[in-house]
Amino acid sequence: MGEEVFVELPAEWGGIVPSYVFLDESRRIVEEANRGGLVLRAMGGVGIRLHCLDYSEFASRMGRIANGGQEFSDLDFMSYKKQRDQMKGFFASLGYSKRRATLSTAASERQIYFHQKGWFFVDVFFDKLIVANHPIDFRGRLEIDSPTITVTDLLLEKLQIVSFSEKDLKDTLLLLIAHDLKAGDVTEAVNVDRIARLLSDDWGFWYTVTSNLQGIKSLLPKLSGISEEERSKLLLKTESLLARIDSEAKTTGWKLRAVVGSKKRWYQPVETMETVGEFGIWRLREDTGKTQ
Repeated sequence: MGEEVFVELPAEWGGIVPSYVFLDESRRIVEEANRGGLVLRAMGGVGIRLHCLDYSEFASRMGRIANGGQEFSDLDFMSYKKQRDQMKGFFASLGYSKRRATLSTAASERQIYFHQKGWFFVDVFFDKLIVANHPIDFRGRLEIDSPTITVTDLLLEKLQIVSFSEKDLKDTLLLLIAHDLKAGDVTEAVNVDRIARLLSDDWGFWYTVTSNLQGIKSLLPKLSGISEEERSKLLLKTESLLARIDSEAKTTGWKLRAVVGSKKRWYQPVETMETVGEFGIWRLREDTGKTQ
């Protein structure tokens, strides 16, 4: 992170921060923000786990829950830009220290805070997820669900990633197995209308999301660790989501960009080998054993 942070872990943790610490702290931060009149919603891997607690056994079988290793590294939150100036005082009241602002954090519209014992850092974004291959606008959407962003936006947060990793695959499958597909913002369901409308105006976003869904569809028959019933449900949901996206009328801008296609870069570069490591997910078409 560019700053030296002292780490003090209890001996019984064996050198890692347990997953429950991230989940509990994420809930605590949202609850304290609510009490203080601030809107904060969890996102990322911790947000997904919080939204899928009844499917922890599935996550374990898929290998999403760490076995002897640390599952999470940070907490991610979305808030509104109008509350930006209040965040430093709020997190200070919880014992967090703010990372000094840099050109990078200013450009990405984010603030970074450190846990007082160095257990992890907290990323807070405002209005939009700009650090993304396809930025997502959250204005007017944070009040729909709590303590996380909506399951629809959690799914979009994953499917917008061009360098779709093994972790992203498992997170996406967890979201899909745990939630139904519905029209409109319904509690505990993926809003397929929002996804279809959003992608109908942005060919690049459409291309990334549908490419990832097609990749998931092709991998499902080969994946281990899931039952045939689960495989069938996931395949049906993937196909249904693709069909709904396909059925939405596309804008003139979408059609004009589609003519150029992938010959021109269609996404904002964010992910690198340093950030996604060795996980290039679609290699698993030939090496499915590593998805367990």
